Amino acid sequence: MVTEEDRALIAAAEATKNHAHAPFSRYPVGAAVRTSSGHTFTGCNVENASFSLTCCAERVAVFKAVSEGKREIVACAIVTDEAGPIPPCGACRQVLHEFGPEMRIVLGDGAGNVRIMTLSELLPEGFSAAQVLDRKN
Repeated sequence: MVTEEDRALIAAAEATKNHAHAPFSRYPVGAAVRTSSGHTFTGCNVENASFSLTCCAERVAVFKAVSEGKREIVACAIVTDEAGPIPPCGACRQVLHEFGPEMRIVLGDGAGNVRIMTLSELLPEGFSAAQVLDRKN
Protein backbone atom coordinates (compact mmCIF):
# COMPACT_ATOMS: atom_id res chain seq x y z
CA MET A 1 0.00 0.00 0.00
CA VAL A 2 1.33 3.43 -0.93
CA THR A 3 1.41 5.75 2.08
CA GLU A 4 1.49 9.54 2.30
CA GLU A 5 5.14 9.26 3.34
CA ASP A 6 5.78 7.25 0.15
CA ARG A 7 4.06 9.93 -1.95
CA ALA A 8 6.15 12.67 -0.33
CA LEU A 9 9.33 10.73 -1.01
CA ILE A 10 8.29 10.14 -4.63
CA ALA A 11 7.56 13.86 -5.05
CA ALA A 12 10.99 14.77 -3.69
CA ALA A 13 12.66 12.27 -6.03
CA GLU A 14 10.61 13.52 -8.98
CA ALA A 15 11.60 17.15 -8.33
CA THR A 16 15.27 16.22 -8.05
CA LYS A 17 15.15 14.12 -11.24
CA ASN A 18 14.79 17.40 -13.13
CA HIS A 19 18.33 18.32 -12.05
CA ALA A 20 19.92 15.16 -13.44
CA HIS A 21 22.99 15.57 -15.61
CA ALA A 22 22.43 12.76 -18.10
CA PRO A 23 23.72 13.96 -21.49
CA PHE A 24 25.00 10.52 -22.50
CA SER A 25 22.27 8.12 -21.42
CA ARG A 26 19.44 10.66 -21.57
CA TYR A 27 18.03 8.66 -18.67
CA PRO A 28 17.36 11.08 -15.79
CA VAL A 29 16.81 9.48 -12.40
CA GLY A 30 15.77 11.08 -9.13
CA ALA A 31 16.04 9.53 -5.70
CA ALA A 32 15.11 10.50 -2.17
CA VAL A 33 15.97 8.74 1.05
CA ARG A 34 14.25 9.13 4.42
CA THR A 35 16.24 8.58 7.59
CA SER A 36 15.06 7.13 10.86
CA SER A 37 14.93 10.68 12.24
CA GLY A 38 12.55 11.72 9.44
CA HIS A 39 15.00 13.78 7.39
CA THR A 40 14.83 13.53 3.59
CA PHE A 41 17.85 13.75 1.31
CA THR A 42 17.61 13.81 -2.48
CA GLY A 43 19.91 12.96 -5.35
CA CYS A 44 19.96 12.76 -9.12
CA ASN A 45 22.24 10.88 -11.45
CA VAL A 46 25.35 12.78 -12.51
CA GLU A 47 27.05 11.44 -15.62
CA ASN A 48 30.57 12.16 -16.74
CA ALA A 49 32.37 11.80 -20.08
CA SER A 50 34.59 9.31 -18.25
CA PHE A 51 31.68 6.91 -17.74
CA SER A 52 33.14 5.11 -14.74
CA LEU A 53 32.98 8.40 -12.81
CA THR A 54 29.19 8.59 -13.16
CA CYS A 55 27.19 8.44 -9.92
CA CYS A 56 23.65 7.11 -9.63
CA ALA A 57 20.88 9.13 -8.00
CA GLU A 58 20.45 6.68 -5.14
CA ARG A 59 24.10 6.89 -4.14
CA VAL A 60 24.06 10.70 -4.34
CA ALA A 61 21.10 10.78 -1.93
CA VAL A 62 22.73 8.30 0.46
CA PHE A 63 26.06 10.14 0.40
CA LYS A 64 24.30 13.44 1.14
CA ALA A 65 22.56 11.85 4.14
CA VAL A 66 25.80 10.36 5.44
CA SER A 67 27.66 13.65 4.92
CA GLU A 68 25.06 15.27 7.19
CA GLY A 69 25.52 12.64 9.91
CA LYS A 70 22.45 10.53 9.11
CA ARG A 71 23.29 6.84 8.79
CA GLU A 72 20.01 4.99 9.38
CA ILE A 73 17.95 5.04 6.20
CA VAL A 74 14.46 3.59 6.40
CA ALA A 75 13.12 4.30 2.89
CA CYS A 76 14.30 5.16 -0.61
CA ALA A 77 12.20 6.37 -3.54
CA ILE A 78 13.54 6.10 -7.08
CA VAL A 79 11.80 7.79 -10.01
CA THR A 80 12.44 7.59 -13.76
CA ASP A 81 10.52 8.69 -16.84
CA GLU A 82 10.30 5.12 -18.11
CA ALA A 83 7.05 3.18 -18.29
CA GLY A 84 7.03 0.83 -15.33
CA PRO A 85 8.95 1.45 -12.12
CA ILE A 86 12.64 0.50 -12.42
CA PRO A 87 14.61 -0.95 -9.46
CA PRO A 88 18.11 0.26 -8.55
CA CYS A 89 21.29 -1.18 -10.05
CA GLY A 90 23.36 -3.71 -8.13
CA ALA A 91 25.91 -1.17 -6.89
CA CYS A 92 23.15 1.03 -5.47
CA ARG A 93 21.47 -1.96 -3.84
CA GLN A 94 24.70 -2.71 -2.00
CA VAL A 95 25.23 0.92 -0.91
CA LEU A 96 21.63 1.13 0.31
CA HIS A 97 22.13 -2.14 2.21
CA GLU A 98 24.98 -0.61 4.20
CA PHE A 99 22.60 1.96 5.71
CA GLY A 100 19.32 0.06 5.97
CA PRO A 101 19.13 -3.59 4.93
CA GLU A 102 15.39 -3.73 5.61
CA MET A 103 14.51 -0.34 4.12
CA ARG A 104 11.35 0.27 2.16
CA ILE A 105 11.93 0.79 -1.56
CA VAL A 106 9.39 2.94 -3.42
CA LEU A 107 9.69 2.87 -7.20
CA GLY A 108 7.85 5.33 -9.41
CA ASP A 109 7.62 6.11 -13.11
CA GLY A 110 6.54 9.01 -15.32
CA ALA A 111 2.98 7.66 -15.58
CA GLY A 112 2.40 7.65 -11.82
CA ASN A 113 2.80 3.91 -11.35
CA VAL A 114 4.26 2.90 -7.98
CA ARG A 115 5.81 -0.36 -6.84
CA ILE A 116 6.70 -1.03 -3.19
CA MET A 117 9.19 -3.62 -1.96
CA THR A 118 11.90 -4.06 0.62
CA LEU A 119 15.60 -3.88 -0.02
CA SER A 120 16.00 -7.42 1.29
CA GLU A 121 13.71 -8.56 -1.56
CA LEU A 122 16.02 -6.83 -4.05
CA LEU A 123 19.25 -7.95 -2.37
CA PRO A 124 18.46 -11.06 -0.32
CA GLU A 125 21.95 -11.71 1.02
CA GLY A 126 23.72 -8.38 0.83
CA PHE A 127 27.33 -8.08 1.93
CA SER A 128 27.40 -6.40 5.32
CA ALA A 129 29.85 -4.31 7.31
CA ALA A 130 29.63 -6.94 10.06
CA GLN A 131 31.15 -9.49 7.69
CA VAL A 132 34.17 -7.25 7.20
CA LEU A 133 34.47 -6.13 10.82
CA ASP A 134 34.04 -9.61 12.31
CA ARG A 135 36.72 -11.33 10.25
CA LYS A 136 39.73 -12.88 11.96
CA ASN A 137 43.14 -11.28 11.37
